[in-house]
Amino acid sequence: MNLKKDSAIKQNIKIFEIEMKKKIINIQKNIENKKELSFLHYGHLGDVVCSLPVIKELSKTHKCNFYIQANKPLPANARHYKHFGNYVFLTDANVNLLLPLFMNQTYFHKVEKYKNQEIDIDLNLVRKMPIDFRGDLIRWYSQLTGVYTDLSTPYLFAEPHKNIKDKVIIMRNTRRKNYFTNYKFLKKYDNLLFIGLNDEYKILKKEVPNLEHYDCKNFLEMAQIIKSSKFFLGNLSFGYHIAEGLKTPRLLEGSPEFPLVYPHGKYAYEFYFQEHFEKWFSYLYYL
Repeated sequence: MNLKKDSAIKQNIKIFEIEMKKKIINIQKNIENKKELSFLHYGHLGDVVCSLPVIKELSKTHKCNFYIQANKPLPANARHYKHFGNYVFLTDANVNLLLPLFMNQTYFHKVEKYKNQEIDIDLNLVRKMPIDFRGDLIRWYSQLTGVYTDLSTPYLFAEPHKNIKDKVIIMRNTRRKNYFTNYKFLKKYDNLLFIGLNDEYKILKKEVPNLEHYDCKNFLEMAQIIKSSKFFLGNLSFGYHIAEGLKTPRLLEGSPEFPLVYPHGKYAYEFYFQEHFEKWFSYLYYL
């Protein structure tokens, strides 16, 4: 066992020395020496949002430009993500939905699709770091840049939605479902609105017949609806990342097999078991 562990450590050190050390040093130099920084991201939607606290912190002392790349192929060992976009991290449609939300953030100097612009900090390097990726996803970017911030404060901003207010907003994907829990008890509550994909809505409606569905025109509108909600409920989904960034009251369906995201801040709870699910749902509903 110790030989196996020692071998893994040596391999991680080798990967760091060959692939990462020089890049980490260059990121640090760019932060120290430049007044304007350009960032690149092509990762999954939630990964992109989780990079924002670091950029918001750097925007206090730098002009920050954010470039989002579409159609970056997934690695061969991640082809099970096909339903996200035909073997790419972000499709053009994903990026078009995301741009209005990012353009709404005042701490960016510029937000655009990536078209070979000059890049100072490639945020995708987090995927090459020789670390255990079951840790808190949002901290990956601090580990990459050496920049830390208060994760209990908002890093996404949106005005409340003009028409949809005071709903329990739900977004639950089928990949990260917690097999210890079910949503059947929600049938006794009112004002439940699902904002995820239509096929995901149909699956959950079998448990919660009073559940309604709304198709957001883009992710800025999704953020506005979550901002106006009574609270947000979901598993590890893009909607939860938005709720976490807005610091809307939120309840996370924890994944026993993939604990990758954790609540930070006030009125933010996580459950693994049914009793706690029902307890915290009731608390936030009558808050």
